[in-house]
Amino acid sequence: MKNPDRETVSRLEELPNVGKAIATDLHLIGVAHPKDLIGKDAFDMYKKLCAISGQRHDPCVIDVFMSVVHFMEGGEALPWWSFTEYRKNNQSRK
Repeated sequence: MKNPDRETVSRLEELPNVGKAIATDLHLIGVAHPKDLIGKDAFDMYKKLCAISGQRHDPCVIDVFMSVVHFMEGGEALPWWSFTEYRKNNQSRK
């Protein structure tokens, strides 16, 4: 798993769990730089993505969003599925 220096990372694709598709989704909702993720709410990001794209995305996207926000806010680089249980326990927020 990628574990870049969160202080110097400059491209979304450098973040753990982020490839081209997720980077594209993040750009679509106004996240252009990894530091833009600090303070964001993954559930709100997901709602915005669905609204802007006009389609419902796989809920696992929320897990990925949680993982990158967690990382950029100082947390450990964890696989996205580490956040699945939390998402499922908080699905009423979707």
